[in-house]
Amino acid sequence: MRFTKFKLPLWVAGGLLTVSATAAEPTVPSRIDPGLYNSFAQVDVPGAVAPVIPNVPTEDRYQMRALPPSEAAAEAEEGPTRYLENEFLGSRGIETYGWINAGIGANGWGAPWNGPITFNDRAWQGMLNQLYLVNERVVDTSDGGWDLGGRVDLLYGTDFFYTAASGLDTFWNSNKYYGLAMPQLYAELGAGDHAVKFGHFYTIIGYEVVPAVGNFFYTHAYTMQYGEPFTHTGILDTWSPNDQLTVYGGITNGWDNWDVGLSPVVNNGYPGFNSNAALLAGVTFASSDETQALTWAITSGNQNTFLGDDIYAGNRSMYSIVYTNELSDKLTYVLQHDNGWQFNGIERASTGTPGTAQWYGLNQYMFYNFTDTLIGGMRFEWFRDNNGTRVVSGLRNATFGSDDYAAGFAGNFWALTWGLNYLPTNNIVIRPELRYDWYSGKAGETGGGDVARPYGRNFDQTGQFYGGCDVIWQF
Repeated sequence: MRFTKFKLPLWVAGGLLTVSATAAEPTVPSRIDPGLYNSFAQVDVPGAVAPVIPNVPTEDRYQMRALPPSEAAAEAEEGPTRYLENEFLGSRGIETYGWINAGIGANGWGAPWNGPITFNDRAWQGMLNQLYLVNERVVDTSDGGWDLGGRVDLLYGTDFFYTAASGLDTFWNSNKYYGLAMPQLYAELGAGDHAVKFGHFYTIIGYEVVPAVGNFFYTHAYTMQYGEPFTHTGILDTWSPNDQLTVYGGITNGWDNWDVGLSPVVNNGYPGFNSNAALLAGVTFASSDETQALTWAITSGNQNTFLGDDIYAGNRSMYSIVYTNELSDKLTYVLQHDNGWQFNGIERASTGTPGTAQWYGLNQYMFYNFTDTLIGGMRFEWFRDNNGTRVVSGLRNATFGSDDYAAGFAGNFWALTWGLNYLPTNNIVIRPELRYDWYSGKAGETGGGDVARPYGRNFDQTGQFYGGCDVIWQF
């Protein structure tokens, strides 16, 4: 496999800055394609952000994301103290709140990067992952009439890099480590059992989410990091005809994209080659006793792919299935399956013509409440990057022009994570965890062209131990 240089457009205040990056041929990692953040994002924080519409009580909405029971109870019944609340905004139905998330983690090899682990990617460096602020008015149609709401999210910290949308956050960010993202900016119109979002919002795809308060673990699964969109811009209708059924449907402009259109492509005979309009849809079924839920969601639309010096249009589609089962008051089980593919996403080595890239995986989670303030959790994941187009080790370096990264891993990634959530108060969560990752498959290459594995100081290891801990303080 040879490597070729291309330019990544990096939007900063005052103009367009190009950063030299390296991509593998034929398998260009989509996480470093010319949108900079073109493939990173995720879904609303449970409970606090769900629209208030008939038949779906706010305190029950956490079921869609399947928080561990005691954590969900704290969210729904007591909740954190909101220090930014005031009478003027509260009387108008406007809520302002947020959180600070900071932590540290490291790998057992002493490498400066924690391999392909993103978000908390720097080893032995304290990271302010999220200083997060939310300002929202939740739609309420419980009286049978119309209502107007909306939401604005601002995220400052090292996590901005994985949440930024092309054409929006990429316009004002140029720092490798810290920046500002606006992952949500939408209006919402509700009537009856419908609530329709217009604007920029988190995806409904997958189980794990960008907001720290919506996840049990500090680190993320490969499926969330590399296999799913994080945000969309467009329109999305949520229909809840009864307590057991919620249906989603809308049109967006693709993955993690604000307003950037498709580039001119060489395959201009491809259907819809000049349009990135994409379907976003899903459905959630919940049991009558609210202990089980099944969510299926899909997105499908055209995206650009760089193959050598050429740009191709191709459909990128994926679906996600999430099943949750509250087995008892103390034990919760979650199963997730993702499957994604992109036409014209790779270059066939034998013929030099475009082919289809695919990725898929299976995640399992188990949460156990030891006490009301201490929860244990385990996550076991298998993720298949079938053509070596998704996973990158040292992603920030790859994006910002350094050769100190590795990519092109066509094979299987496995990860086993153990963790605790300790809640000393309703406003604080402490999340220590241990994790072991390993890889089986073809070797990749570093940015300098050397044979590489995903882990290790010199990209020479097929497995990695990781340990970390973070703290979330809500305000």
